[in-house]
Amino acid sequence: MSIGLIIIIVAVIAIAGFFVSTYNGFIRLRNKVEEAFATMDAYLKKRWDLIPNLVETVKGYAKHEQDTLEKVIQARNLAMNSSSMSELQSNENTLAAGLKSIFALSEAYPDLKANQNFVNLQNQLQSVENDILQSRKYYNAVVKSFNTKRELFPASIIAGMMNLEKKEYFEIDDEERENVKVSF
Repeated sequence: MSIGLIIIIVAVIAIAGFFVSTYNGFIRLRNKVEEAFATMDAYLKKRWDLIPNLVETVKGYAKHEQDTLEKVIQARNLAMNSSSMSELQSNENTLAAGLKSIFALSEAYPDLKANQNFVNLQNQLQSVENDILQSRKYYNAVVKSFNTKRELFPASIIAGMMNLEKKEYFEIDDEERENVKVSF
C-alpha cells in the first residue's frame, strides 16, 4: 500500500467524519430550537388560560372599561390562533400591551386592587410572564447557535444540502418597549 493511497483514505475518512459530525450537530440544534419553542408555547398557553379569569374578575369592577377588556380577549384569541412565528410575535406583543392596560386599570379601582382573586390572578400572571421571558431568552439563544452554525463555512455547505432555513428570533416590537398610557 503506497503512501498516496493511505493519504487519500485518511482524507476521505476525515471528510466523512466532518460531514457526519456537522450533520448530527444540525439535527441536535434543530431539535433544541423545536424544544425551546415548545417550552415557550406551553408558557404562552398557560398565560392564555389565565386571561379569561382575569378579565371576568375585572369586569365586575370596571364596567365602563368593557372596550379594554374585549380588546384583551380579542388579542388573546389572535395569539392562540397564530399560524407563523412573525404572526405569533405580533399578536403576543399586542396581548402584552393589553395586559398592561388591565393592570393599569387596577390603580384606578382600589376595590379591584384589593380583591384577593384579582391579586392572585395578577401574581400568577406575573409568574407566567417571568417564565415566558426566560423561555424566550433560551429560545433566542438556541436560534442564535443554530443560525450561526448554519452560516459558518464549511458547515454552510452541509446546511445548504439539508435545506436548512434561518430561524426567526422571538422579539418584541417597538410598541412593547413603550410605557402604557392610561387616561380616564
